[in-house]
Amino acid sequence: MKKFFKWLGIIFVVLVIINMFTGGDEETQPTTNNTESTETATKPEPAKKEELKEEPKEEEAVEQEPAKPEMSVSQASAVQKAEAYIDMGGFSKTGLIKQLEFEKFSKEDSAFAVENIDVDWNEQAKIKAEAYMDMGGFSRQSLIDQLKFEGFTDAEATYGVDQVGL
Repeated sequence: MKKFFKWLGIIFVVLVIINMFTGGDEETQPTTNNTESTETATKPEPAKKEELKEEPKEEEAVEQEPAKPEMSVSQASAVQKAEAYIDMGGFSKTGLIKQLEFEKFSKEDSAFAVENIDVDWNEQAKIKAEAYMDMGGFSRQSLIDQLKFEGFTDAEATYGVDQVGL
């Protein structure tokens, strides 16, 4: 009887060792009788391949979007300053370039900044015209001339004057 239990113990230990080396976890191993488990186990692989195929498509779409111009540190700083002045209002394109140059930005960085911000120059002319009207005493032509002196185009100056009612 002792030999029987001894052999039973040895067989049990051998089965456990074999099970450990073969990864014999029943939940992860498909059985030959259960075809549904085998199909389920093979389905995730194609899905992963499809996911991998979709990722490059997303990257391609990102690359097709219009790229913002790459800026040097000094250009980015000039853009930031230009946007701050525009938030104050009343700058013409050339007036803003001159203001940035006064702030010791290079001519190139100043021009770059003005070209790379979103500005409605007509609205800027209107703001400047309103500021001059608050000072009082302008005829239509004298206000147009003053706005042109500030660097606004004839069309922008005329728009600004029209908006204040002159």
